Amino acid sequence: MQLIGMLDSPYVRRVAVSLHLLEIPFTHRPISVFSGFDAFGQLNPVVKAPTLVFDDGATLMDSSLILQCVEAEAGRSLIPSDPAERRRAFRIVGLALAACEKTVQIVYERNLRPPDKQHAPWVERVGGQLHAAYALLEQELAAAPLPVQPSILTQAGVSAAVAWAFTRMMLPERVDAAAHPALCDLSAAAEQLAAFKAAPP
Repeated sequence: MQLIGMLDSPYVRRVAVSLHLLEIPFTHRPISVFSGFDAFGQLNPVVKAPTLVFDDGATLMDSSLILQCVEAEAGRSLIPSDPAERRRAFRIVGLALAACEKTVQIVYERNLRPPDKQHAPWVERVGGQLHAAYALLEQELAAAPLPVQPSILTQAGVSAAVAWAFTRMMLPERVDAAAHPALCDLSAAAEQLAAFKAAPP
């Protein structure tokens, strides 16, 4: 199978890291939805990253749906089976994906709109949502740190670490590392894992 998209996208990266952790073989094709729009469109006319192309040519998009599908087919999952642990994992993944979404919205507003077309109240609103997502993530991790060992790392840890690294890379001035020590610790430990090193942002 082929994973299409750039690893500077947190959605592409969480799939790549997860596939490495699950030991599911794949080929990564780093095609940009911007500079490689036409080439990407030949594989998926919707031009949405990540796109997973199966060996039979079928395509799937949306990082969560991709992971759900490949985990079901592989018979292995990064989501805990215990109901309480599963619920917490989904909560953390949801917060991490919300943080990614709000980061992307701010980056797009800054980089794709002309300065005179940017809407400051919208950016501040989205920034507030970004801060709320990370504040709640920090609370979750401070209350009960997530394991980072490859054999027990869950999707909660993958998504939270990928999200934090992405926002720190794209909007370092928007999130204060000193105010998020648990997230910083998780991210630093995760980035040392082989699965993360194999999919650098």
